[in-house]
Amino acid sequence: MGNHTTVTMFILWGFSSFPELQNLLFAVILLSHVTILLANASIMVAIKLNHSLHTPMYFFLFALSFSETCTTMVILPHMLVDLLSESKAISLPECATQMLFFFGLAANNCFILSAMFYDRYTAIHNPLHYPIFMTRKLCFQLIMASSVLGFSASLCTVIIIFNLSFCNSNIIQHFFCDIEPVVALACNCTFLQKTILLALIISVLIGSFILIMISYIFILSIVAKMPSAKGRYKTFSTCSSHFTVVFIHYGFASFVYLRPKNSDSFKDDTLMAVTYTVLTPLLNPIIYSLRNKDMQTALRKMLGHVIKSFPQMVKRRAQNV
Repeated sequence: MGNHTTVTMFILWGFSSFPELQNLLFAVILLSHVTILLANASIMVAIKLNHSLHTPMYFFLFALSFSETCTTMVILPHMLVDLLSESKAISLPECATQMLFFFGLAANNCFILSAMFYDRYTAIHNPLHYPIFMTRKLCFQLIMASSVLGFSASLCTVIIIFNLSFCNSNIIQHFFCDIEPVVALACNCTFLQKTILLALIISVLIGSFILIMISYIFILSIVAKMPSAKGRYKTFSTCSSHFTVVFIHYGFASFVYLRPKNSDSFKDDTLMAVTYTVLTPLLNPIIYSLRNKDMQTALRKMLGHVIKSFPQMVKRRAQNV
């Protein structure tokens, strides 16, 4: 990599165009980051402690919450440091590592959402045989396949990009090492390489979205045949939270990665990237919690347990001191 590169350090320009907003952005993003961590951690702990939630649906939700927590950890801490720092520098290996984990985890999220829709289709299509089809082993295999597919696409992307020569500017017009702002700095990126990179992005976004849509179409066809209006409503309510998350996730990602680019695109992408790095991970646990009665019950039980245990913990700590 060093033999092909003359630039060894990048500057993450990001929000430097808005110096008057950086303190406000720091406060908002810090609050959002803490909320994301607490919300996803609460969901994971509630699922872990509540045996009634030890089902495939909540297994996938646990995996999605964990993956989204990791995704934000790759981006937001560095962004917070940059908002308070004047240098905003990131080394070439750090930039490559950040891109590898961000794109890999983001792709993993896409495939987990596909697995969640397949799980809902299986539950609706054949509820009697659902426990036989969706075994713990199959769920684990689907999660592992999501990770392998996601990080394979990410690794191929990083290998292509960081074997280019960065001999022009070293200023990335973004607040993290995203694919297109980094490629824009390369001086020898060929049409073939750009086509391969676009194909990798499309294979993740469009490929996983097609899988989701196939499951959703099958679900709609089953629901349409249900004689009971109550049954149709119950089935739609089970899938509505999933579809809301998919709409937000793919809507923002497609706008950034699949739309045609012009000279002002990176400025728009910087602002839009806040939505899928901060807003989407913040909304997902809220949507799943507010629209799911079982999750609400589990969270209330967990909160009640914490409130009851807190005085005892304080008392034991005081006795030890």
